[in-house]
Amino acid sequence: MRSADPATQRRILNRLKRARGQLDAVIAAVEGEGSCQQVVTQLAAVSTALDRAGFSIVSTAMQNCLTDPEGTAEDEDGLTVEQLEKLFLSLA
Repeated sequence: MRSADPATQRRILNRLKRARGQLDAVIAAVEGEGSCQQVVTQLAAVSTALDRAGFSIVSTAMQNCLTDPEGTAEDEDGLTVEQLEKLFLSLA
């Protein structure tokens, strides 16, 4: 994510690291025969954290596209408005 400002990139990384920690908790709960409620609660937390990270990434790309629609398709990611829309919808 080269086009994200450092604060946005840090927030996204924090969400992903939180999701990784929650996934580790799910794995530990399954390996340790944790309760069904514990496993499902942690899975929901992982899913939410990943969704939010994905939406943040797409949102950042969309903001860049709106401020520089011509330049966005030519940058390293090479995303067009249509591709951004497809990415956004894939998270829904």
